[in-house]
Amino acid sequence: EVQLVESGGGLVQAGGSLRLSCAASGFTFDDYAIGWFRQAPGKEREGVSCINNSDGTTYHRAAVKGRFTISSDRTKNTVTLQMNNLTPEDTAVYYCAATPNYAMGYVPMVKSEYDYWGQGTQVTVSS
Repeated sequence: EVQLVESGGGLVQAGGSLRLSCAASGFTFDDYAIGWFRQAPGKEREGVSCINNSDGTTYHRAAVKGRFTISSDRTKNTVTLQMNNLTPEDTAVYYCAATPNYAMGYVPMVKSEYDYWGQGTQVTVSS
C-alpha cells in the first residue's frame, strides 16, 4: 500500500519559514518522482516543487523559485519542502504526491501526472 503522510504545516507570519515533510512507504522510493502541490480555496491544485528521485533533478514553479527547496532523504524515505520568506499567497493546503519515474531528467509538475496523494497539511501565512 502506497502511503504518503505530510507533516509540518501550521501558522506562520509573512517572511517566516516552515518545513514540510512527506513520509513515504509502500513503494521503491528511488524509482518515483515526489511532488509538493498546493491548493488554495477556489483555486486549482498546482505543482509547487517536485523531485525526480531517480536522478535528483528538481523543479519549482516560478512563484517559489529562490524561496523553496525540495530534498529527498533516501535513508528515511522522506521528502522535505523547506519554505522560506513565506507570503500570504503561499497559504494553501499542501499535498505530497508520488508517481513512478517517467524518465531521467524529467520532473513531473502537473497533478494529472501523479498517481498517489497524501492527506494534505494546512499552511497559513499571516500578513
